[in-house]
Amino acid sequence: MRRSRLVVLVSSFLLAVGAALTGATAAQGAEAAATGYVALGDSYSSGVGAGSYIGSSGDCKRSTKAYPSLWAAANSPSSFSFTACSGARTDEVLASQLTPLGASTGLVTLSVGGNDAGFADVMTTCVLQSDSACISRIDTARAYVTSTLPGKLDTVYSTIRSKAPAAQVVVLGYPRFYLLGQSCLGLSETKRKAVNDASDLLNSTIAKRVADHGFTWADVRTTFTGHEICSGNSWLHSVNWLNVGESYHPTAAGQSGGYLPVLNSAT
Repeated sequence: MRRSRLVVLVSSFLLAVGAALTGATAAQGAEAAATGYVALGDSYSSGVGAGSYIGSSGDCKRSTKAYPSLWAAANSPSSFSFTACSGARTDEVLASQLTPLGASTGLVTLSVGGNDAGFADVMTTCVLQSDSACISRIDTARAYVTSTLPGKLDTVYSTIRSKAPAAQVVVLGYPRFYLLGQSCLGLSETKRKAVNDASDLLNSTIAKRVADHGFTWADVRTTFTGHEICSGNSWLHSVNWLNVGESYHPTAAGQSGGYLPVLNSAT
């Protein structure tokens, strides 16, 4: 009887250990499988301004020189889905970009929020109208960023996490546009400072929501320092009258030298 009881106890112990190891192996297998990369977001992620647009991306203007394409080429993820699109707001990300997300997604990158705040209209106003009109439009954008944008971002971030529970989510910010204190054609110093300050507010607002969701914040302002408009070595287009949509977007050098290194550090 004693020997039989011992055999039963040992067998039960071995079964329990086996189950635990099987569970650990399954968890490790799931983690190993979560190596797909999904690139979401707006024109700063799709690569507007970098050229070499993928024909099938149409008006979304996804570029082979955008940081998602460059990262994927260098790291060979198990899958790569590039759904970022020029002009995308938070609502568009939710409506049309999240389909590739799943249990096998190991990395998600995203930049969004600038279009919600009226980025294009702000810059059009500041280029074409007076200092006072520019400041007024920026003030409207700032009010939106502080009052409405956080809730929009929360919805996007929560939805991403629910659809890709194993993924590292890296949210990339926006560069400051101008190097101040320089003699430079174009906007007045007053406008340039107001634009930069608004960009800083946008970045700090996004960074706070990113931290609260446990995601990774990737601040590109450091890598773009010295490469702003008016720097003499700009990684950003100024007004491009031949292709207005590329205005105030990173060049190919801005994607490879400004965005990619920050993503590499984050991952």
